[in-house]
Amino acid sequence: MQFDTLPFDEADRTQAGQTAPQRLGVDDQAEGLRRMLVSNQTQIITLVAGKQGVGRTSVTLNLAAALCSAGRDVLVLDENPAPHNLTDSLGLFARHDLLDVVQGKCALVDAMLAGKGYAILPVARLMRVLDKLNPAEQQRLYHILAEVSSGVDVMLVDGAMLAGSSAISSSLASGVRLLVVMDASASGITESYALIKRLALENARLRFEVVVNKVASEEAARLAFGNMEKVARSKLSARLEYLGYIPLDDRLKRSTQLARSVVEAYPSALSSQSCMALSQSVLKMTMQQDEMEGGIARMMKNLIKQLARQRSTAAVSE
Repeated sequence: MQFDTLPFDEADRTQAGQTAPQRLGVDDQAEGLRRMLVSNQTQIITLVAGKQGVGRTSVTLNLAAALCSAGRDVLVLDENPAPHNLTDSLGLFARHDLLDVVQGKCALVDAMLAGKGYAILPVARLMRVLDKLNPAEQQRLYHILAEVSSGVDVMLVDGAMLAGSSAISSSLASGVRLLVVMDASASGITESYALIKRLALENARLRFEVVVNKVASEEAARLAFGNMEKVARSKLSARLEYLGYIPLDDRLKRSTQLARSVVEAYPSALSSQSCMALSQSVLKMTMQQDEMEGGIARMMKNLIKQLARQRSTAAVSE
């Protein structure tokens, strides 16, 4: 992903293409093998939540910052409209978005926004009209997404709330990891389970990763996760993976007021350390190669096909 206006270190990429040194440490060899095994495919992770107010956008922002700190190239797709989206939380103004690029109103670089070490692409308007794009616009979209994801290790999607079965969100597409953000309250567990149930029954999604946010301790986080995991396993045959927790932390609130990630503003804070631990858990949980094949462009193709099937089914039933 090459944009002159974005803060990426091109020297690292150039160096990656050069002949490897003759003597490599064990860690260097392991990292090189890992990259060969995944064929440099972009990991696409959509963050979703069963209700408002659990901090999904905050988790997205801080996870992006933590992944960058771990040396990964990160792109964030912002599915949510202003004023309560990730772009707004960083004090950024989006003059253009992905729909403008698809419609030929601006260049891709004009729609990209720069976070602290990662890039942000607003896609809220596009997601709302995704099933209305004509074939030429769809092809343009695929080419744009292939271009924007080039060189990206992890693509995070701050997923729009799924208000109904007809809601358009990248979380409905195959080839995408789902990270459910929940809190430890009774309503948090109930609403998160309801979301998982709907995605499992209506979209055949049986694998979910979970992070517990705004919780007093890891013990409380694991208790909340355990209660939901048991029900999901017995009732839905769904596989839930605990990735970590983010504690209640005044410094996290303060960093939000400063329009910065806690990882950047307060790196020694407990919430910052939890975000760094979460990023490592995310990197360890890789998808199977066949699930990853095709990246973001295939994700959108699958989603558009699914929406077309939904329209066809609805027309037949009327």
